[in-house]
Amino acid sequence: MRSVTAGQLPVAGPREIRAAGVDDLGAERPAVIVVVLINGLAAAAGLVAPWLLGRIIDTIQAGSSGALPVIDRLAFAALVVTAVQIVLTWWALTSGYRLGERAAARVRERLLRRTLALPPRMADQLPAGDLISRGSTDTALVAAALRSALPEVLVAVLHAVFLIGAALVLDLRLGLCGLAGLIGVAVAVRWYRRGAGPAYLAVAATGAEIADVVTNTATGARTVELLGLEARRTEASESAIGLARSARLRALRLRTVLFPAAEISLVLPVVAVLLVGGLLYADGLVSLGIVVTATAYLRQLSGPLDTLMLWIEQLQGAGASYARVEGLAGIHDTPGTASVPTVPDPRTGTGGDRLRVADAYFSYTGERDVLRGIDLQVRSGERLAIVGASGAGKSTLARLLAGLDRPRAGSVTISGVPVADLSPEQLRAHVVLITQDHHVFRETVRDNLLIARPDATDAELIAALAVVGATWATDLRRGRDTEIGTELILDGARAQQLSLARVLVADPHTVILDEATSALDPRTARQTEQSLAGVLHGRTVIAIAHRLQTAHDADRIAVMDAGRLVELGTHEELVRAGGTYGRLWRTWQGNAG
Repeated sequence: MRSVTAGQLPVAGPREIRAAGVDDLGAERPAVIVVVLINGLAAAAGLVAPWLLGRIIDTIQAGSSGALPVIDRLAFAALVVTAVQIVLTWWALTSGYRLGERAAARVRERLLRRTLALPPRMADQLPAGDLISRGSTDTALVAAALRSALPEVLVAVLHAVFLIGAALVLDLRLGLCGLAGLIGVAVAVRWYRRGAGPAYLAVAATGAEIADVVTNTATGARTVELLGLEARRTEASESAIGLARSARLRALRLRTVLFPAAEISLVLPVVAVLLVGGLLYADGLVSLGIVVTATAYLRQLSGPLDTLMLWIEQLQGAGASYARVEGLAGIHDTPGTASVPTVPDPRTGTGGDRLRVADAYFSYTGERDVLRGIDLQVRSGERLAIVGASGAGKSTLARLLAGLDRPRAGSVTISGVPVADLSPEQLRAHVVLITQDHHVFRETVRDNLLIARPDATDAELIAALAVVGATWATDLRRGRDTEIGTELILDGARAQQLSLARVLVADPHTVILDEATSALDPRTARQTEQSLAGVLHGRTVIAIAHRLQTAHDADRIAVMDAGRLVELGTHEELVRAGGTYGRLWRTWQGNAG
């Protein structure tokens, strides 16, 4: 198990992949047994026709007077078993496809559950492009392999095993000759597999890098255009594409060696049996029918082996994708966290809502602390404003309080439990951080709000929209059932209002506001803040105050300077003290005047 390091998500090892594969197939054990049995019957049926052909040849060679009726019966039997084999093979493939589709659905659902269950601070650090690539390209490859490769490879393997076994039973000498001819295939596949694993992991990783570059460029398109960074982003894109091309060419070189070697090797068993069989027949040691039957078996062997050769490349790619998908299971927050702790429900009045920061230090890089020795206890139900100059550490402290980051030293706790250790469900009930970054989903207005609390009533949704001033939501032709992204395009202000309404629906006990109304015009922002203050009465509200009027209205004010908490008190106390806040207040009043 590994954590997110160097901007990369972990990749599962062979042991984890095997365990996941066993679990996925184990969940479908009855279906797997049925598929194996049907495949076994299909493979067994495929052995009968060559054996009957050998009997026909021996009967003709014997030249008996009643040979014609026997030959007719043998030929009709061969026709029947061939038809049975076709039906059984179709049935086996259909059953295998259904089994693979269910297994693929299970892989997708597991990836989604793991992503949604990530601790908020870890989810915030994940490389977006890599995660998107795992959720789209990698899961698609795994799904295709489970849906198509699983049944086809299973049919091919069982068919090949039955053919080789039949050749050995028919005549041990001819069967061993055929096996000896397959040594070349075994050597080529072993060589290919040794280099294919790292090669296909590199292909998947470089594909994720392209997705990451494209995602970052698209989301920051306005910034790129404003700062004239087009050439730099183009260079980054071309570099990522170049790496992906090199990785794919390395994988292609492996295939250019494997397939010619395999094609040549697949001919050798037939040639060996014909040569040795001819010598044995000339010496009277085997019948011509046995030689023909053994040759037919080994000639049929090229079919399943061709299938395996065609799938082996895609299976290597799917295996690398499976390792990347299962790698999300290896993401953990901190070493040694065995279970998710619990805290009392904040609405029971048992004190589970109290936030405390004790001697906290934090660094983004591990080299320089941006927060140093922070001690702060947030009282239940109070409005606390955090003020300070730009870069003082206000937003960083807000992230610690919201559990999105963990202090390097010291602690940030709710009722004695580290905030960053809470499950997403518990954290959402206790603390919600609202920033200027907001997201709306391509769903209805109603669905965007119900994400916060699925059991919320229509009346609660309407009330939440009214508080944030989203009157536009009631004027829509289809009301709250309007689809965002198709029927309705939201600008930044409306998207922010919808995000604020979502938080009100969630009804957390502590709300942290960090430029939550920055996308609104000053008048609307002030009205929204006043409305929020009324609705959040009785809740704990922590506001990162960029306008000192917000601090003036707070119960207490925490003043940050160069990563330290330098002052704490009411507005009147801090103004009288004449310290950092007093100077900020006088400067702000002078500018306002």
